[in-house]
Amino acid sequence: MSEPTGLRELKKVRLRETIAATAIRMFLESGFDQVSITDIAREAEVSRRTLFAYFPTKEDLVLQRFADHEDEAARTVRAGRTDQPPLDRLREAQLDALRRRDPNTGLNDAPEIMAFLQLVFGTETLAARLMRYTSRGVAALAAALHENGFDPLTARLTAAQVIVLERELALMNHESLVNGESAADRYPEAVRATNRAFDLLQAADLRSNLEGLTEPTE
Repeated sequence: MSEPTGLRELKKVRLRETIAATAIRMFLESGFDQVSITDIAREAEVSRRTLFAYFPTKEDLVLQRFADHEDEAARTVRAGRTDQPPLDRLREAQLDALRRRDPNTGLNDAPEIMAFLQLVFGTETLAARLMRYTSRGVAALAAALHENGFDPLTARLTAAQVIVLERELALMNHESLVNGESAADRYPEAVRATNRAFDLLQAADLRSNLEGLTEPTE
């Protein structure tokens, strides 16, 4: 008798998580460039072929955590109240993430989170590969903004600014923690920086809308 589909899928998810957790532990212990795919497969007790079936590249073993969140901003826009402007929804979500110490905000000083982010930001190939997920996030958010009434160009440019804004804020928070500041001490400044960034973004959006309504003069 064959296994039920649900059980097979659960086993696949667990195996994927085991492989990724094993790889990240080894990278943190020895460095990303010092650990080979063969080393990881051996430690995780799977074949190289099985490992590549779940993770096409070595970088994916680490960055799959970011891939799971690449459309998060788009989901935030789509899930918000219809009477709430998209940028307000995104600001609110970012502030909530800071309160929860979401690792993606860079405002989490748990040792394992700090070590993981240092691995990503401090490894050139991982940092470069992360840009691919950033691009996907921009595309997903642009589509969501377009659904909310933004014209295609404005949607794309606004999406790019939001995704870069969130990434830079996270880097600033993480750098502060690396330099010895606690997450609790950094929190007020992280909130201020987030509000300031969205204020600037919304002010630019307002100016753009007003300019679009103004008739050019001779």
